[in-house]
Amino acid sequence: QVQLVESGGGLVQPGGPLRLPCAASGFTLDPYAIGWFRQAPGKEREGVSCISPTGGRVYYVDSVKGRFTISRDNVKNTVFLQMNSLKAEDTAVYYCAADLSLPHFCTTQPRPYHRWGQGTQVTVST
Repeated sequence: QVQLVESGGGLVQPGGPLRLPCAASGFTLDPYAIGWFRQAPGKEREGVSCISPTGGRVYYVDSVKGRFTISRDNVKNTVFLQMNSLKAEDTAVYYCAADLSLPHFCTTQPRPYHRWGQGTQVTVST
């Protein structure tokens, strides 16, 4: 079955870390740009970070710069989002998505991404 599967979400205290894997099954992630998005209740889906197919280019939304790190391990067929110094406003469902149309770049805009995971809930609270 061709799919992306996010995991690693959960409840974490403010200031704590979480690491979200995005694993591909049924296809190889190598040629895909990967984006991480999030959607909080009552809000639109927001691009958080992305990584180009080779990993040479990464981008972050301003609100997570210096706290989140995106990386990829093409041997493990997995992309990771390391989230540190988490804040209450980071609470959301986090999704990863794959796109073939950007061989050397990536974007935090959702439109070009055509393959999406089901999401994992991240809750930052005391």
